[in-house]
Amino acid sequence: MKTKILLVEDDPDLGMVLKQYLEFSDFEVTWISNPEEILKDKKCVENFQLAILDVMLPVMDGFELSKEIRKISNIPFLFLTAKGQSIDRILGLKLGADDYITKPCEPEELILRIKNILKRNETSEKSAIQIGNYSFIPSQFQLSFGNEIIQLTEKESELLLLLSKSNQKIINRKEILETLWGENDYFLGRSLDVFMSRLRKYFQKDDRIKFDSIRGIGFKVEFPA
Repeated sequence: MKTKILLVEDDPDLGMVLKQYLEFSDFEVTWISNPEEILKDKKCVENFQLAILDVMLPVMDGFELSKEIRKISNIPFLFLTAKGQSIDRILGLKLGADDYITKPCEPEELILRIKNILKRNETSEKSAIQIGNYSFIPSQFQLSFGNEIIQLTEKESELLLLLSKSNQKIINRKEILETLWGENDYFLGRSLDVFMSRLRKYFQKDDRIKFDSIRGIGFKVEFPA
């Protein structure tokens, strides 16, 4: 089965060249020039394994489009940026882009980057941790429930990973603070309580998942397989 790629590029000449080269490289490509077509039916993105987004698009830029898509899909992104747009590249990476490539690009380099992204994504999916009806990918700081994607902060992800290793065991509060923050004090303890509260909200759709506070000691979690 061919890998399905969504290409969003408003330049007709570049769009056609990229589409033809990708298809020649044995990818199945859907080329869209206007992001509004995607916004009308965002769930159509679920049919693709990768999205290539031009940064400069009509109506909304590639960054804003990626934010909308990310609300319902964990599809990896590759951004197309103009030569010298370092700020765009940095912003794209902060938004969770898997890679970027500068236009005009060498077709061979584009194919290599696409294959690397797909390989990394496949590895990440294999390393996902199943927590009840949720799937947790620590390397991407992502928690998913069906088609719903919850983007965690780095610290939330670190805390959840630590707790997942202590399933059904009591984990000491001091141990958590020293492992994640490097020290144990009152104010960090309050921060920990805030993070625990967030995790409880994230997992509220599966009542089998428990985050119990053990007064004066720490926490006990119950994560069904």
